[in-house]
Amino acid sequence: MSLIHRRLNRFGLSSVSAWNVQIREAVNRNDPTESLLLFREMKRGGFEPNNLTFPFVAKACAKLANIEYCKMVHTHVIKSTFWSDVFVGTATVDMFVKCNRLDYASKVFDVMPERDATTWNAMLSGFHQSGHTDKVFSLFREMRLAEISPDSVTVMALIQSASFEKSLNLLKAVHSFGIRLGADVQVTVANTWVSSYAKCNDLESAKLMFEGIDRSGRTVVSWNSMFKAYAVFGEASDAFGLYRLMLREEFKPDLSTFINLAASCQSPETLIQGRLIHSHAIRFGADQDTEVINTFISMYSRSGDICSARRLFDVMSYRTCVSWTVMISGYTEKGDMDEALALFHAMDKTGVSPDLVTLLSLISGVGRFGSLEIGRWVDARAESNGLKRDNVMVCNALIDMYAKCGSVIEARDIFDNMSEKTVVTWTTMIAGYALNGVFHEALVLFKTMIDFDYKPNHITFLAVLQACAHSGSLEKGWECFLTMRKVYNINPGLEHYSCMVDLLGRKGKLEEALELIRNMPCKPDAGIWGALLSACKIHRDVKVAEQAAECLFKLKPDVAAPYVEMANVYAAAGMWDGFARIRSMMKVRNVKKYPGESVIQVDGKSHKFTVGERDHVEHGTIYHVLDCLSMFARDEYRLHKDMFTSLT
Repeated sequence: MSLIHRRLNRFGLSSVSAWNVQIREAVNRNDPTESLLLFREMKRGGFEPNNLTFPFVAKACAKLANIEYCKMVHTHVIKSTFWSDVFVGTATVDMFVKCNRLDYASKVFDVMPERDATTWNAMLSGFHQSGHTDKVFSLFREMRLAEISPDSVTVMALIQSASFEKSLNLLKAVHSFGIRLGADVQVTVANTWVSSYAKCNDLESAKLMFEGIDRSGRTVVSWNSMFKAYAVFGEASDAFGLYRLMLREEFKPDLSTFINLAASCQSPETLIQGRLIHSHAIRFGADQDTEVINTFISMYSRSGDICSARRLFDVMSYRTCVSWTVMISGYTEKGDMDEALALFHAMDKTGVSPDLVTLLSLISGVGRFGSLEIGRWVDARAESNGLKRDNVMVCNALIDMYAKCGSVIEARDIFDNMSEKTVVTWTTMIAGYALNGVFHEALVLFKTMIDFDYKPNHITFLAVLQACAHSGSLEKGWECFLTMRKVYNINPGLEHYSCMVDLLGRKGKLEEALELIRNMPCKPDAGIWGALLSACKIHRDVKVAEQAAECLFKLKPDVAAPYVEMANVYAAAGMWDGFARIRSMMKVRNVKKYPGESVIQVDGKSHKFTVGERDHVEHGTIYHVLDCLSMFARDEYRLHKDMFTSLT
């Protein structure tokens, strides 16, 4: 006799109410399978479910997220006399929403004769969770027209949808509505506003919301929401100060506290704070949680302390796919592809399957490193794992990777075979052409993109302007630059101005470039002045170069490149007193020029070469071959020169 049958015999269930109690208890103790088995036995016993039974059974189906069970329960609902009951209908809608089947949820919602705020909220939450924010607000308008009074749950769905869109104006409108409704006094709503304002890049409003929460009403979630806001902006010092205040007010941090604090310490400058947070996590016993450890691994690797990250990883008793991925990402960001690949192979051996993020991390690392052979291997691996087929994100990353590895043909091949393309796809391919000097193709592809009614974004225009700059297409560059604002209502950023300055500089129009900089609506950065200085070096314009260099010395006093460029301008013009003055400034300001480096891959192994150093294990053979090649090049040059002289 089964466990359920023994229980039924023991309890002697003789009424629908008794069955309902057992079904509800099974759901509440997170045993949805038993709830459905009880429901089946109830039907077999000749008992007809009522309006209280169906919501419990629907909740069990939602927990299992099994669409077939949901359909069966829905069939029972339709056959019953309770199909028109608002509670049963709402539970059915919520069941389909939780199974991510908004099509079924909408059909049930549309035929319901009566709906309350909870019903509308279930649909609003469903559309928000699936990313259909436009439908959230159109449904909310329908709700208002139906004269259904919204509640705090409605406001929460609207807040989350506005923050998903990253629309500050929309979020402020929802905030005003929430205040009118009186929902702002609820701490859960206030907490959501704190994190949502941060997502919409308004840290000040997030701070005001947090400070507006009554001190006696604040919860750990309130503090965590503010920590998360600081993490979005990378404000480690403010987060650390707030954490001390939290401890003084005798709040006990939880796992989310340490995850958000560690997420705010993601640079070498914040490593000390990160270590202190880690020590507190150990003190509070949070260091045994896998998610917390993963966040600290990410923190250490992004802060430049890859050794501490690896030590944490190595002592983990249980590793998830995320654990492997953050460690692999740490190595790819550092440029250590050898270790990243070794770790990826070790991950394979343990039986942990890589996910989308793991492969995207590898693809990004290969693109940064420029190793075509490894890139092809990663591409094949993505194909075999089923993560490439019809996955726009992976295909976009592969286009970018192949372009950065110098294989535009393979990048274009992926582009042409994609069944679905986004603006990012077109932009990545255009940028790939621009990067590899195929400027005509970049401009042709941009025109094709416009013809297919894709709306270019600010990154698309940046890629096109880079193509124009490198090809010297001044007229086309001006056309694109002006089209941004006039046609697409995109205000040019610093990068766009930098491209135009570079383009004007390459064409020798240095005064026009200087005039463009002076008329900029924002303050020019080092990139813009650097582009102008490089152009001055080409065209030997000392006067404009001095203006550009002076601005660069103020913006980047410790960076060697501007000093070297200006010294070269003086040297080219034969102004040796100016050359000596720049060298003297570098000495006084202790500005050091670091030697250049290059890295190549041979048989999957990285080899680094630094200017002025000959410490490679095979340096003898390498430089012997280089000397032979140099001699061969000189002989070829002499031969061609002699041939040309005899012909003339």
